[in-house]
Amino acid sequence: MKKILIIASALFLLGACTSLKDEFTPVFTFNYPEPAAEQGETLVPNMTVAEVAGLYKTGPVDIRRELILEGVVSTTDQPGNFYKTLYIQDETGGIELKMGRNGLYNDYPLGQHLYVRLNGLTVGMYGKNNSGNGMIGIGFTDPTGDYETAFLENKLLIDRHVIKVKGSVLTPPEPVVVTEMELPYKNSTQKTNHFLGKYVTLKGLKYADETFVLLYLDSKQDTKSYTNRVFLSPSNVPGDPTAGITTWAMSKEKMTEYLTSGRWDAFRVGSGNNYTGKTLGDYREDGSYPGVEKAAYSVSQYFKMGNTTIQLRTSGYCKFADLEIPESVLNGTATVDLTGILTLYQGNLQFTINDISDIKVNE
Repeated sequence: MKKILIIASALFLLGACTSLKDEFTPVFTFNYPEPAAEQGETLVPNMTVAEVAGLYKTGPVDIRRELILEGVVSTTDQPGNFYKTLYIQDETGGIELKMGRNGLYNDYPLGQHLYVRLNGLTVGMYGKNNSGNGMIGIGFTDPTGDYETAFLENKLLIDRHVIKVKGSVLTPPEPVVVTEMELPYKNSTQKTNHFLGKYVTLKGLKYADETFVLLYLDSKQDTKSYTNRVFLSPSNVPGDPTAGITTWAMSKEKMTEYLTSGRWDAFRVGSGNNYTGKTLGDYREDGSYPGVEKAAYSVSQYFKMGNTTIQLRTSGYCKFADLEIPESVLNGTATVDLTGILTLYQGNLQFTINDISDIKVNE
């Protein structure tokens, strides 16, 4: 009897294991139905980018009426230089959609035509201060109040507000060549300058022999406090305008290499006119700078278009991070043509490329 029970128990366990295995193992019949094609919708747009930008006056605007914007996607996050965001544009300008998701290129590739259902969204500005304007963008109301707009984090809400145009084909926008005279002023917006937020080309820029990077002594502390910040900029250490950086971007590994080499030790802790009296070198300890955040950072390389300075921003997470800038560009014997998105931050011109192929070196 005991032997029979043991055999029965073993058979039961074997059956249970088989059931579990079947439950968690895919069945490869190779007869899966094809996924249904995304049909999109047909809506009636009644706003342009310039008109949406015109809704903004002095603060964020919550939209509570049926407004529809139509545009074409002009950015891609596939190379990693854009993060949780995309830009769309029409003939009147370009505007950011704060999407809050990675891998946007899978659902919203470059050249995709979209509607944006604005009812329930917020139009706000990022990067404005007393020196000038930033960029007007579209998102949700930020519940923290730290920013004028927040990301559209929930996929169901994204799908409600961002809709593909039915029957549209991918038509990546052609960049418009912008001259120095056509560049935005410090108080421009997408309403007053239709090149802002758009996919454009700037030609004949010369390296300005200057970089900009922001480091945090401790990312878990207040990142807005001057006591937790180190700016690698010419105003911090006169005579060292590039901080030794010769790459378009900077990965975590490259940042750690630069930091631990000691080449940034002279840079002061602080920002603006407020400094703590300490330098980055004071946090060296055993040579590993244990308290300093080691992560991929945005690197800004500055270029001159005639007499106008333009900040080229790149992400340390992009696929071309750590790629060296040609020596001919660094020494000023070659110029570059840049193709990408033209923006403002605190009245200063910034530029973001999709990929390294958007930089053309003119030897």
